[in-house]
Amino acid sequence: MSTPASSAVRTRFAPSPTGYLHLGGARTALFCWAFARHHNGVFVLRIEDTDLARSTPEAVQAILDGMAWLGMQPDEGPFYQMQRMDRYREVIAQMLEAGTAYHCYSSPEDVEVMRAKARAEGRKPRYDGTWRPEPGKTLPPVPEGRKPVVRFRNPQEGATGWHDIIKGPITIDNAELDDLVIARPDGTPTYNFCVVVDDWDMGITHVIRGDDHVNNTPRQINILRALGATIPEYGHLPMILGPDGEKLSKRHGAVSIMEYDTAGYLPEAMVNYLARLGWSHGNDELFTREQLVQWFDTHSLTKSAAQWDPKKLNWVNAHYIKQADNTDLAQRVAARIQSLGGDPQAVDLAAVMGLLKDRAETLNDLAEGAMLFCGPYTCADPDLLATHVDDAARGLLADFAAKAAALAEWDTESLDALIKTLLQEHGVKMPKLGIPLRLVVTGRKQTPSIGAVLAILGRERVLERLAAA
Repeated sequence: MSTPASSAVRTRFAPSPTGYLHLGGARTALFCWAFARHHNGVFVLRIEDTDLARSTPEAVQAILDGMAWLGMQPDEGPFYQMQRMDRYREVIAQMLEAGTAYHCYSSPEDVEVMRAKARAEGRKPRYDGTWRPEPGKTLPPVPEGRKPVVRFRNPQEGATGWHDIIKGPITIDNAELDDLVIARPDGTPTYNFCVVVDDWDMGITHVIRGDDHVNNTPRQINILRALGATIPEYGHLPMILGPDGEKLSKRHGAVSIMEYDTAGYLPEAMVNYLARLGWSHGNDELFTREQLVQWFDTHSLTKSAAQWDPKKLNWVNAHYIKQADNTDLAQRVAARIQSLGGDPQAVDLAAVMGLLKDRAETLNDLAEGAMLFCGPYTCADPDLLATHVDDAARGLLADFAAKAAALAEWDTESLDALIKTLLQEHGVKMPKLGIPLRLVVTGRKQTPSIGAVLAILGRERVLERLAAA
């Protein structure tokens, strides 16, 4: 892969497929995607799958599914590091030849002894440079049969600094950094090295990632300099905390992003909510994907940790449900109704969505509410019927059934008007008719507005159930 010639903004999201796409990863991907879109740049997806023991095809698919659900399709990729091994070995060979890397025959046990000695002397535990070539230095004899690692020859003087586009200036003394291993004894390259070659080859201009990578950044910058590569701009995002201020965990909802799909959250609501975790545009809480792209800049990313708030997510999701088109909601909810044992084609499902959506927080709420219309009819509890459907109520219901059968239009307005007329004629208040009507027609004591419920159920079904009662 050759370095792209364009000077356009190029960001990347580079997850390791050792698990699902979690909330923190999804937010990082969103910020990288929005930054690239804002600058008419390129968003690259790279799968860092060199951890063969933990990487799985299922985890790769979970990442791809999560990004597709959130609507963050990459412009390039996905690229897989395991398919780029020849390129990494090529660069390591060039570095060995240039003297910016060297073979090290110290065993892991040898290195642990070095670190223990440094700790005992009050120094930072690290590799001591035994095999680092220096002018006039005699290296130890090569241990027979031992395969070497390859170490990067890190600068020993000065400091490595960068202006972090989120945290501001950061500087780390090179003396704090030892000569890290860039290839294992079997020749496989290590994480920090693969990342550098990938960012170089893919022309990445801006690296936006979690602040657990801050310590990797000076190492990666020094390798890039040794390769004569352009240094990207770096920005490190603070972590997301749970509602209790502790690190986000499964008990807080730190699960696969696709579990939020299962739980009935809209992807547009999740994008809106994730964007507000560490980024803001004035006091705007609700905005479209297009507005996010238009407004997004790194100056508005906060330096402090964001806090996950399930109640706020539910509020955002409820807003998007209320704003959604009823027909679109019906299409999204149909499969959920089927999974509950209902028939989404039993009624005008769009009309059901219009009736229920103002009080729903999730698509699952809508599906459960829709079972009133789409699920099998179950007679009301006998005790409830005995309490509320007495002789007077039966007279009211009979009068309602006769006049409802003669209605010219079977709609909410006509049914509401009929109910109001009957209440006046019989001199009773709404519960005297409303509760018996609900119990007989729906099997439930409480429902949404009874006129709307009857309109959606339809004349034939309503009159049939009244006659049976």
